[in-house]
Amino acid sequence: MDTPLESGETVIKEGRANLMRGAEGVGGRLSLTDRRLVFESHALNLQRGPALVALSEVAGLDKVWTRVFGLIPLAPNGLAIRSADGQKLRFVVSGRSKWIEAATRADTPGDPGSQSSPAA
Repeated sequence: MDTPLESGETVIKEGRANLMRGAEGVGGRLSLTDRRLVFESHALNLQRGPALVALSEVAGLDKVWTRVFGLIPLAPNGLAIRSADGQKLRFVVSGRSKWIEAATRADTPGDPGSQSSPAA
């Protein structure tokens, strides 16, 4: 992960992912830390740049279908992250249930030792 970690922050899970930005599936890596989800795009995408969501801002994690042109269901490998401010990020990942489980178990900032429950 190229994004600098905060003091005391630890990476829990990492893997390849595509972030759906409009019609483009932006390829890159998704990282889960004990404080946030971080997506970093590959350099060869048209739309580049990171997407970061603090776990304390996650309102829900949902299993969704990857869709062609946003309409035609293709595969049940999508993960939607809903934030408290209404933002929705959709990812294509391998093992989405494990991503949801890991994010649900991750500690939330400001409340050491407690378990978050961001799943919908």
